[in-house]
Amino acid sequence: MPSEPNEPDVSRVARALLVSVSLLRRRLRQAPIEGELTLPETAALSRLERSGPNTSASLARDEQISPQSMGATLAGLQTRGLVQRAADPDDGRRVVLALTDTGLEVLRTRRSARVEQLAEALADGFTPAELRQLLAVAPLLERLAQNL
Repeated sequence: MPSEPNEPDVSRVARALLVSVSLLRRRLRQAPIEGELTLPETAALSRLERSGPNTSASLARDEQISPQSMGATLAGLQTRGLVQRAADPDDGRRVVLALTDTGLEVLRTRRSARVEQLAEALADGFTPAELRQLLAVAPLLERLAQNL
């Protein structure tokens, strides 16, 4: 479907977003944080924080990874005391995993460190108008991510 004469080209917007978001993500990953979680560990903890206790199979499906990979990730998190296993209250045959208080604290600490990293970069040369633009686009980026 062709865009209107004054409308932005969807492919051009997609390319620009891919380049900029990829660069931002790469730069954030390059700066290590003490006690850093791996990407799969962060994803699992974040998903448990958002959705509450869940099965390993459901988490694997939601994160689009193999059940074996999710199982290994969760086993490592459990060993570190970041998640705990319990019988499913609705079906005692199933096991659900939940975020522990320690797991929640580790997740919050990680987020705080990344937020501080971004805040320092934003404070270094971004105008108030640019900060308002970035704040306005954040919900759109989140919605875009949810639509993928």
